Amino acid sequence: MNGLKTTPLFPIYASYPGLRCIDFGGWQLPVQFSGIQREHDAVRNQAGLFDVSNMGEFLVTGPQAGSFLQRVTTNDVSRLTDGQAQYSLLCFDHGGVVDDLLVYRLASDQYMLVVNASNIEADWAWLSQHLSEGADLANRSAQTALLALQGPQAEIILSRVMTEAKLGELRPFHFIQDASIDGIPALVSRTGYTGEDGFELYLHADDAIRVWQMLIEAGEPLGLLPAGLGARDTLRFEAKLPLYGQELSASVTPLEAGLASFVKLTKGEFIGRDALLKQQAAGVPRKLVGIELLERGIPRAHYPVFADGRQIGEITSGTQSPTLKRPLGLALLQAAYALPGTRCQVGIRGKPLQAVVVETPFYRRKKQA
Repeated sequence: MNGLKTTPLFPIYASYPGLRCIDFGGWQLPVQFSGIQREHDAVRNQAGLFDVSNMGEFLVTGPQAGSFLQRVTTNDVSRLTDGQAQYSLLCFDHGGVVDDLLVYRLASDQYMLVVNASNIEADWAWLSQHLSEGADLANRSAQTALLALQGPQAEIILSRVMTEAKLGELRPFHFIQDASIDGIPALVSRTGYTGEDGFELYLHADDAIRVWQMLIEAGEPLGLLPAGLGARDTLRFEAKLPLYGQELSASVTPLEAGLASFVKLTKGEFIGRDALLKQQAAGVPRKLVGIELLERGIPRAHYPVFADGRQIGEITSGTQSPTLKRPLGLALLQAAYALPGTRCQVGIRGKPLQAVVVETPFYRRKKQA
């Protein structure tokens, strides 16, 4: 895999005998360390540790940083306080999605954006194009490593290496900016992309291997496993968390993808707002729904979906659910066919297989008593 980019953890990948790497958007990344099903189950029941250092991190600073982000993102940045994060989107003028991202408020004049690895260059260009006076943009992606610790045991494991932090008091979508992991500086947030409780650790790239090894050592007695892209995809899929390039794209709006709660149309002007207001007023033409096959087969991305003798949409993501053991898919369908219980067919290798629209998300984490 010559010519592919690697993360700061690449030197220790070889120590895992079951490792299998793939080319993922120009990066050489592990799709599995010991097996997708095993890693998926570990995250659902104990904990998994992901290397997601390929993600991009931008700093937005200056007296107009907040105003700039309010104009280019769909969510309401003004609602953030220091130490709080929010999920948001960048949209084109026509309402399609440039990317989805996380916005971290470090201070009133300083924010961190976390963007998808495949979109780092495109997002940088888009943000630079719309950058306003009084706001500065810096790309910290190369210097930053990102580890994601996810699962029911994540808090206990992390508390073993962050003994001074009161992790139990850290609420979802909040972060500790000046955290210390055995003396190593880190920003630690509580978000996630698996449907489970968990934390993200933003570190200097030079500290990534040491912190990874510390977490693995602390977590092994509790069932922690290193996990790759395969499990990350099946976990986010079951929780109906979108993946850019599948559920989101330049041709899909946030309203069609079921993300209206992250689009604050009443906050004032932002790029794409006019188009989204028009779509909302006219009625959203397509909706992202869950599909379950009623016959033997697996619904895969781009498989056509039919009803009443015509195509009504296509699968965006699909698999045999590792948790539920059912053939499930996410599909972007014409709104008239989006109600749960609607019968349809999925075209698999030229053969229409019977399916039904089902409730999403497919998996919901059980709340602790």
